[in-house]
Amino acid sequence: MGDAEIIPIGTRGRPGRGTGKQPSSAARDLAAGRRPRKPAPAEPTAPEPTAPEPAALDRHPVEPVEPGPAPAPRAPVTTEERDARGIPVSDWLAAFQHAAREVFGDQWEPQLAQLLAFLRRRVTGDYTVDEYGFDQEVAERFFMAALRPVAEKWFRIEVRGIENVPADGGALVVSNHSGTVPVDGLMTMVSIHDHTGRFLRPLGADLVFRTPVLSTLARKGGATLACNEDAERMLRGGELVGVWPEGFKGIGKPYSDRYKLQRFGRGGFVSAALRTGVPIVPLSVVGAEEIYPLVGNVPALARLLGLPYVPITPLFPLLGPLGLVPLPSKWLLEFGEPVRTDEYDEGAADDPMLVFNVTDQVRESIQQTLYTLLMQRQSVFR
Repeated sequence: MGDAEIIPIGTRGRPGRGTGKQPSSAARDLAAGRRPRKPAPAEPTAPEPTAPEPAALDRHPVEPVEPGPAPAPRAPVTTEERDARGIPVSDWLAAFQHAAREVFGDQWEPQLAQLLAFLRRRVTGDYTVDEYGFDQEVAERFFMAALRPVAEKWFRIEVRGIENVPADGGALVVSNHSGTVPVDGLMTMVSIHDHTGRFLRPLGADLVFRTPVLSTLARKGGATLACNEDAERMLRGGELVGVWPEGFKGIGKPYSDRYKLQRFGRGGFVSAALRTGVPIVPLSVVGAEEIYPLVGNVPALARLLGLPYVPITPLFPLLGPLGLVPLPSKWLLEFGEPVRTDEYDEGAADDPMLVFNVTDQVRESIQQTLYTLLMQRQSVFR
């Protein structure tokens, strides 16, 4: 035992390995992140004479193993390799381009750029609003864009006599009112804009501007309160102003009275036109009476809610929210010959009889055109 050679643990029987002079192959494999390699089977060699070893070592002999070659450096993992387990970035980009093309068309890149520019202006406040709250950019890019498919695809509006609308300068468009809900005003706005490029500035009732959210949207869309002062200011400023003299009496009348014009008020719109000398363009709308056929009303509930009426139609409230979808009636819009007001004397607006005569002239022109359009229309829905 005294003459036995002491072999350090882990050196597999060869001096110099695992003693700090040279790392073992197992240590190198572990540092490189590889599993330890199994030693290759050693070729049988003639035993060398060695000194006597302890009995425990005689029962478990340790065979020497030659060191293997140095491991090759591991290549870095690329993005493509990482995305191979999921969806590659190129596929995400292709899907985004396809979706943008479907929404904005083939010219989706400039369309998207314009949308981003619009959002930037909204955030930075770099946009203009006139003294009435009209936001032309919002009206054109959102309101008109949202109303246009309804006008073209759902109601299939046919416009006649658009040449009677002045290309510039102040003018007053006077129309019949119907439909239970004032959809006819919105359809008139988008039809005039698409055919002339001008924005119709509606005169709205007090109820519109007392309603939260709706009042803000109405202002941004170009509407203002129906009063002579605002109407005259806009007409003098060269705006195209729209008025519906029947008011709630027109849109809330029973279906049995369809296309029968109600009273046109006291002729305030005629006074405004006479004072500013702008032409009055009569407009007749056929088709709006059938979108929500009014067959009943709940006056007690209307008074409780502060509304002019609570409508009952064949579909509402029987079908719930589904009954709010308007029926797809065929619409006809015809602009009549303008009534000139610049030929009257300066004080004509203060003559009640003259105002009444001009009001009756405009009303009769609209009523006769309604009858003519009804005779020409083949059916309600085509």
